[in-house]
Amino acid sequence: MNEPMKLTLEQKFSLRSFETQVDKMSREQAQEFLVKLYEQMMMRETMYKQFLKHEWGIDSAA
Repeated sequence: MNEPMKLTLEQKFSLRSFETQVDKMSREQAQEFLVKLYEQMMMRETMYKQFLKHEWGIDSAA
């Protein structure tokens, strides 16, 4: 895993589409969007952690 991670062509297209959407937002819309996006990222991280704990048999009370 010494090679840097690269986006697939599909991911690059999705990123460009996202960039276009953000460019059309007002500053306020972009700020609200960023806060919601960050919240979703934190929720995903929590979900991954819980999933791994469950898969690895780690006690969630610890």
